[in-house]
Amino acid sequence: MARQATAVGSNDGIGSVAGSIFKWTVLTFFLVFTFFPLVWLVISSFKTNIELQTAPFALPQVWQFGNYVNAVQVAELPRLFLNSVIVSTSSTALAMLITSMAAFVFSREKFRGQQSLLNLIIAGVLVPIIALMAPYFRLTNVLGLYDSLWALILTYTAINIPISTFLMYGFMKSIPAELEEAAVIDGASFYQRFSMVIFPLSRIGLVTAGTFVFLFSWNEFIYALLLTSSVRSRTLQLGIRFFTSQFFTDYTSMFAAIVLTIIPSVLVYVFMHEKIIKGLTSGALKG
Repeated sequence: MARQATAVGSNDGIGSVAGSIFKWTVLTFFLVFTFFPLVWLVISSFKTNIELQTAPFALPQVWQFGNYVNAVQVAELPRLFLNSVIVSTSSTALAMLITSMAAFVFSREKFRGQQSLLNLIIAGVLVPIIALMAPYFRLTNVLGLYDSLWALILTYTAINIPISTFLMYGFMKSIPAELEEAAVIDGASFYQRFSMVIFPLSRIGLVTAGTFVFLFSWNEFIYALLLTSSVRSRTLQLGIRFFTSQFFTDYTSMFAAIVLTIIPSVLVYVFMHEKIIKGLTSGALKG
């Protein structure tokens, strides 16, 4: 019996080691698969165009920091960076204001057609944004907003209303009704219930939805190209096109510009990822 127990324990140990090796092999593969393009992009941004074409996977012989200076000067990145900040923060704030109020009404009030209207709004998640290009372009021209930052702010806000409403609705639905009932007993009005009770308790949900809106607005390219035509109203993503001409493409300076454009979105996610994960799971845990 002792020998059998020893043999079973030995087999379990071997199986555990094999499982651990397999797990870490898979995780390492996906780590390399995910980060290799980013590392290659950063290294390539310090090369010359000749080095990039002749030795794309080698380290640069001389690190060309001038590529980043060229990226800032040629593409007018400071102006485009400011435009991206204005568009992203404004669309995020406007989307959070609208969707937080909508989610409050849908999650705390009862009225005829409530669920049907909520389903109609959330169904917007299923509509490809490219299918809305013609309507948005037409509305922008009719309203006289073409080639302005407001065209992008309002468009990004509208695009993100369905997903933001869905996230905020799930989070507000999980807040105990007793807290709101206590506020009503104390004489709180409809607006006070929202602004003093539900809204402050929805911080995690707001951060989660707001981060999604900000990242979308910061990285969006198609609508920025469609609804703007001048540097004064274009965003940072469009600055990458300045490095491509009819006869020559400055790839290394373009890569330097790409690296500069992704830094803010990476920082936002690094500082907010814990709140994002908590916001996405809190509704399921409390519900």
